[in-house]
Amino acid sequence: MAKKVKRKLEEAQEPAFEFPIFDDGAFVKKEFELTWGLTLAGIIAVVFGFLDWALATAHVPWWGEFGLAILGAALTPFLIGRVRSGSSAYTKGDWFGLIFLVFFGTIALWLLLINLAP
Repeated sequence: MAKKVKRKLEEAQEPAFEFPIFDDGAFVKKEFELTWGLTLAGIIAVVFGFLDWALATAHVPWWGEFGLAILGAALTPFLIGRVRSGSSAYTKGDWFGLIFLVFFGTIALWLLLINLAP
C-alpha cells in the first residue's frame, strides 16, 4: 500500500491576494480625457442633428438624413482623435460609448426638431 505524502504547511497555503497599487494621477487624467471626449461627442451630435434637420426642411428623403447620422457616428473617432491627443488612451468600450452617443443623440435631436417644425 502506498504511503500518503505529507505536505508541508507552507506549501498547502496559497499566497494571500494583494491588490495592485492604485495610481490616482493616471485615473484622474484618463477620466478628464474621457470628459472632454464626451463633450466633443455631444457637440458632434448637435451639429449632425441640426444638419439632419436642415436636410429634412430641404425635403431630402429620410434615408439620406439617416445616412448622415451614420456618417457622423463613423467620423466620431477620427474627429475626436484629431482634436484630442490624449484619445489614444481610450479603450474599445470608450469608443463604443462615444459612437453610441453621437448616433442616438443625432437621431434624437433630428426627430425633436422635425416635430417642432411647423
